[in-house]
Amino acid sequence: MKKKNLFLAICILLNGSLAFAGAGGHAGHGGGGSGGGASCIKARLATFTPEHLATAAPESEFSFRAFNVQHPNEIEVTIKNEVIPVTYEDKEAFIIVKGKLPEGLKSTTVRINIKVNSKVSKCDAEGGWLVNVSE
Repeated sequence: MKKKNLFLAICILLNGSLAFAGAGGHAGHGGGGSGGGASCIKARLATFTPEHLATAAPESEFSFRAFNVQHPNEIEVTIKNEVIPVTYEDKEAFIIVKGKLPEGLKSTTVRINIKVNSKVSKCDAEGGWLVNVSE
């Protein structure tokens, strides 16, 4: 009787540990059952100019760097729900994105919104920063 209980306990432990190992198999690798094996590295946005909460003149230039972006046309910049025209400079390791604050913005604080629309939706990224626009 003791041998049966010991055998049963070992089987339960082995089964539980195998299930645990299988559940955590590819965590963090970007793979997925229904994702078709697509993986990605999310875009990273950095080096915002002017800096967060800095004061800038109306119609002044802003810029930032976008890392892990496949194509510049994946990047969309908006201010107050208005799409802002931007230029891109590919530096191989990152993309420098430049634009200008819209005409007519004065004595206000605006958020420069950035959205990176990847081909794989789980790879999309969003970011931005606030700029105080002077008179």
